[in-house]
Amino acid sequence: MDFSNLSAIYVNCTLKRSPEQSHTEGLMRLSKTIMRKEGVTVDELRLIDHEVASGVFPNMEEHGWPKDEWPELSERILKADILVIGTPIWLGEKSSEAQKLIERLYSLSGQTNSKGQYIYYGKVGGCVITGNEDGAKHCAMSILYALQHIGYSIPPQADCGWLGEIGPGPSYLDEESGAVKNEFTNRNTTFMTYNLLHLAQLLKKAEGYPSYGNSRKDWENGKRWNFDNPEYR
Repeated sequence: MDFSNLSAIYVNCTLKRSPEQSHTEGLMRLSKTIMRKEGVTVDELRLIDHEVASGVFPNMEEHGWPKDEWPELSERILKADILVIGTPIWLGEKSSEAQKLIERLYSLSGQTNSKGQYIYYGKVGGCVITGNEDGAKHCAMSILYALQHIGYSIPPQADCGWLGEIGPGPSYLDEESGAVKNEFTNRNTTFMTYNLLHLAQLLKKAEGYPSYGNSRKDWENGKRWNFDNPEYR
């Protein structure tokens, strides 16, 4: 397999600013390493290191915020074929930074590509979850639903994670956790990474989805394909 024509971006939604250690970053690193070994161009960022405003508009400086780095960051995200969101679990939920990222991704969801489809069509999404309590599948469900809703394609088994014991205890990168030797996590992280690559490659070769039946531009120009409603007759 040759994946060298693909690009991916990993957005770590930890609540820790760099250079503080992020256990979520530790698990994301496994996936990034596989991609780099496969020749994929990999970009990465911690959302909390940047001044990203809250809101659902492309540039919140136009809505009263003094600074918003989202326009520059979104360009990096839109360049990538694959988006992987990483988040810790807090109180059973994805981090506030992960929720902010989803809201800012949503702010661009009305934009369209050259085919008149929504801007994220043809791109692939996945997620990485870490924590010391239950909620990995719940967080993945929420993130992956949001991604597909705005246009990302989700392959089989597009999430991976690691959980320590419920309550205080060692986290992913702590040696005493034994997490790096966890067979289930290592297998799922590997499978997730390759599933993202396979779907991204299929979409790349196909030049995305056909615009038949899903082009907003065509819809607004009156095209209805096989949709039948007396209102349009």
